[in-house]
Amino acid sequence: MLEASLGYYINPLINVLLGMLILGERLRRMQWLAVAMATVGVAQQVWQVGSLPWVSLVLALSFGFYGLIRKQAPVAALPGLVVETWMLVPLAIGWLLLHPAATSAQGAFYSSSEALWLMAAGPVTLVPLVCFNAAARHLPYTTLGFLQYLAPTLVLLQAVLLFDEHLSSSTLVAFMFIWAGLAIYSVDAWLSLRKRS
Repeated sequence: MLEASLGYYINPLINVLLGMLILGERLRRMQWLAVAMATVGVAQQVWQVGSLPWVSLVLALSFGFYGLIRKQAPVAALPGLVVETWMLVPLAIGWLLLHPAATSAQGAFYSSSEALWLMAAGPVTLVPLVCFNAAARHLPYTTLGFLQYLAPTLVLLQAVLLFDEHLSSSTLVAFMFIWAGLAIYSVDAWLSLRKRS
């Protein structure tokens, strides 16, 4: 679980890197500082894991390249997501055929309400993906990358404030660097927007 959550913190840095290397986006001086701060925070978390987090890297790289492809694809958000979903249908059917317990009466679900909750996850997942795909087409990829620190940060706040999970001091230090980077990036974007208008 820790490596998966770490992937969500590495992903924005991958997006910034891809935006610069592949799309030719340039960072202003304050944005470089923001990226450096976030990198220190993520490095602190990687250090806590104690080894090269392969799961985190695979998650971050795969979603980073997915976003890059979506940004460059000449397809609007919703039609593109429909095509992606249809491409996954054969895999889903294959899984159902290879795992017959999932389709039997005493299969993967304990109750019909559990099955309904799982089906409701489709639309709940669809809305953020459509929004992400639309944003990927209109925002600089470096900005989109930095915005992706919001979701894991909100999950962290929910874990600490609603579920009383313990937040270690070393994790707090890592988050402080990431949040400082977010604040610097946001202020720089706001100042840049004010100068242009």
